[in-house]
Amino acid sequence: MAAAYHFAILFLLTYFLTVSFANEDELLITTKDGQVQGKLLQAVDGEVRAFLGIPFAKPPLGNLRFRAPEPVEPWEGMKDATEYSNSCYQFPDSTFPGRILYVSILYIAGSACVGYHVISPGSNGLFQKAVMQNGVPTTPWASLSLEETWNRARKLGSLLGCSDPAELEACLQQVDVNQLATMQFGVMGPGFGGYPFIPVVDGVFLPDTIESLRKKEVLLGLNRDEGTYFLIYGVPGFDLGESLITKKQFLYGIDLIFPGGSEIEDVLMSEYINPASLKNPAVYREALIRMVTDTTFNCPVLSDNFYAQISGKPFLYHFLHRSSVNPWPEWMGVMHGYEIEFVFGRPLIPSLGYTEEEVEMSKRFMKHWANFARTGYLFIFFFHI
Repeated sequence: MAAAYHFAILFLLTYFLTVSFANEDELLITTKDGQVQGKLLQAVDGEVRAFLGIPFAKPPLGNLRFRAPEPVEPWEGMKDATEYSNSCYQFPDSTFPGRILYVSILYIAGSACVGYHVISPGSNGLFQKAVMQNGVPTTPWASLSLEETWNRARKLGSLLGCSDPAELEACLQQVDVNQLATMQFGVMGPGFGGYPFIPVVDGVFLPDTIESLRKKEVLLGLNRDEGTYFLIYGVPGFDLGESLITKKQFLYGIDLIFPGGSEIEDVLMSEYINPASLKNPAVYREALIRMVTDTTFNCPVLSDNFYAQISGKPFLYHFLHRSSVNPWPEWMGVMHGYEIEFVFGRPLIPSLGYTEEEVEMSKRFMKHWANFARTGYLFIFFFHI
């Protein structure tokens, strides 16, 4: 996750810093806030200039917590930009043993966040193209009403000893950040998946009504088994074993995904379960995988309501390849977020053990994504592995 934020910082520099190079060989640049010293990094086909840890706002400490970002203070002299700065606070996860966050970049809502920037009048003029891999702002887990957000904020306050609504913000600004990161998940009611706090229509970042995604070229994506990753965190019976759930557990999963939706159980059973497959011990597991994938990813991305807002050129890809070094159980398939390693060239690191075919696929991903960023077009291509 930290890697995702560091990468994002490099791209934010494109928009928020005025940069001038004395010449192409120098690693000392001048921004509007001061001088920055970078370094050269070895890449597959040469070297790249890297400028790491450059602040683009004041850190959200003290009374700046929960506030709009403020511009960073200019600095005197040269700032060392050869090392990463502090990453965001994390919450502990013991579901998968070892450093799973190093293996792949998970715990992200980046695609929906990109969509919000496309929508927001404050940022959508800064770019003409956007890539949304695995999610859009209309996805159920990516949007909340202002009323529900306020209710969750008050509940968080009560969990952390900040029960006075009039002093809620000031009190929460003093809470230990580790406590805050851990306790936030206590505000969520019965249901499946989602995040405790996400963007709302505030009249500033998001207007009162969502504007058209006009004149934007958008690349959207879906992975075959998007829902599997979330099942092991939110539905009883799913774990790192075979997760051969029973019919009772399947019906309970339906109630989590569609709270109060018991009246549509027969419809869902008819849609997702083939009676001829009932003797298959994995039938209920596979049905719930497809149901969650459809509900949380496929339907929002493929919705006519979303596409109707795009007056530019939308492209859509469907990713079907399970990585040969994927550490998760086989039944989890092509999970949410597992195209990222190919987009960012992870298979090009020889010590990680990817196949030659996967190395070539990763190179093609990077080539086509770069072409889209430059031209707004995505030429048709197929991978057979």
